[in-house]
Amino acid sequence: MTTLNCPVVEVTAHDLPLSCPMPNSPQWSSHPRVSIDVSHGQAKCPYCGTHYRLKAGETVKAH
Repeated sequence: MTTLNCPVVEVTAHDLPLSCPMPNSPQWSSHPRVSIDVSHGQAKCPYCGTHYRLKAGETVKAH
C-alpha cells in the first residue's frame, strides 16, 4: 500500500490510548483496529499508513 497520500492526524493526550482507525475516522471499518504508540511524539499505522503526531506541548504520562 502506498503512503504518499496518507493523512497526518494530530492528537492530544486526551486521545490516548490511541488506536487506528479512530472512531470518528471515515476509515472506521477499513482495517483491524491496532494500537498506536505515540509516546515518542509520532507513529504510523502499519495497515493504512496514517501518520499520528502529538500536538505541540502535549506530553504522555507513564502508566
